[in-house]
Parts: sequence; C-alpha cells; structure tokens
Amino acid sequence: MTLPRPPKRQTLRAIALTTLSLTVALYPTSAQASLFQGETLDAVANGLSWVVLVIVPVVGISVFWLVHILPEKVAEKKKHPQAKAIQCLCLLSLVFGGLLWPIAWLWAYSKPVLHKLAYGTDVDESHGHEVKPLDETERLRLRVAELETQLSRKGAA
Repeated sequence: MTLPRPPKRQTLRAIALTTLSLTVALYPTSAQASLFQGETLDAVANGLSWVVLVIVPVVGISVFWLVHILPEKVAEKKKHPQAKAIQCLCLLSLVFGGLLWPIAWLWAYSKPVLHKLAYGTDVDESHGHEVKPLDETERLRLRVAELETQLSRKGAA
C-alpha cells in the first residue's frame, strides 16, 4: 500500500491565490437599498403606493371586465342565434368570479346545430338588422308624397 504524495508547492500556491481572490471578490461592501435617499425616497414611495392602491385595481377590474365580454362580442359578430343567452352567461361569469367564462367562450364559438335543424340556418339574421316600424303619421306622409307625385305626373301629361 502506497501513501499519497504531498501536493506540490505550486499547486498549493494556486489554491491559496484562488481562495484569496474569491474571498476578496465576494466580500460584502456597503450596499444601498435604493437609488433615492431622504425626502426623494419618501416621495417616490408615496407615488408608488398611490399607483399600487388606486391605478392597479382599476386597470385590473377593467381588464377582467373586457375579457369577460369577449364571448358576447364574438357571438354578436358571428350572428349567433343564442347571443342573448351568451351575454347573460357572461354577466353571470362576472358575478361568479370567472368560473362560467370558459363555457361562454366555447358556446360563442360553437355552431348551433339544433337551430340549423329547426330554421335551416346557423346564423340569426335579425342581429343588428332590426327594422324600426313606421308610425302612422310617417306612413301617411309617405302616402301623401306618393299621391302628389302621381298628380304632378298626370297634370304634366
């Protein structure tokens, strides 16, 4: 059995030099927690607290609401026949914290098969094309204008 040889003097010197340089490099110096000091630090902290307490919740609620009305907008754009029900589900999803939102999203993108079987089409043609009925005075004005044009034609002939 042989004994291990002692390390050479140059190897010991390299190890000592490496250890010393790492110790000096990693030795903590005075650290600054902020770029600001004194009154400037207080003013920056005050501004940041206002942003965190006021602006972030308002933006968060707005984004939450905008995301929750996306299925409704998709249903209106695709003229989905059950768009009003999808809108109702989106509102319920707002109340229940977003749990129903994936269902509304899937429903807005689904094809209404039963509606197609019943009505022969999978889109609702009445979306956005509601015809406002004319009241009686408007109809009478149109009829009088039509009769006047007929009389003017007969008088010219």
